[in-house]
Amino acid sequence: MSAVGERNDFGLTPWDRYRILTTYRTIAMVGLSSNYYNASSFAAIYLRANGYTIVPVNPTQAGKEILGRRVYASLEAAASEHNIEIVDVFRPSREVPDIAAHAIGIGAKVLWLQLGVVNHEAAETARKAGLEVVMDRCCKIEHARFFGGLRTIGLNTGVVTSRLAIRLPEA
Repeated sequence: MSAVGERNDFGLTPWDRYRILTTYRTIAMVGLSSNYYNASSFAAIYLRANGYTIVPVNPTQAGKEILGRRVYASLEAAASEHNIEIVDVFRPSREVPDIAAHAIGIGAKVLWLQLGVVNHEAAETARKAGLEVVMDRCCKIEHARFFGGLRTIGLNTGVVTSRLAIRLPEA
């Protein structure tokens, strides 16, 4: 059994993921949920807090707002108002070929498939069209790994300590 993100040839190297996260700042999150307890919302909140522009794409929520941002029905609609650089996919693997075709069509630079979202055919299609592809990895976790935010917004670092991060004033 291999580690998450290393089960395929589309995880890119750590340097490539670092370069992507420091080069591109506008992320269309396909499947961003209006439920703030879903993983997509945690990722969006974290990434927005770290300076990324989040563009929600969710046909069932189109025209509404998620996290204070207008929701678009499609990548094309989002791209008509934003320069989409990363397409971050929170949808089932079977939907990825269609999403990849749309990502290619709007001129995105990166197709990023979240943890558990794996579709080799779509990844290869996107790669052949010139997109960088990251598959089976989380943007939030990768950003936190590189920039020291693994405890931010819900990821247990596995470090157990009785020391407080800050000293409380003495009474």
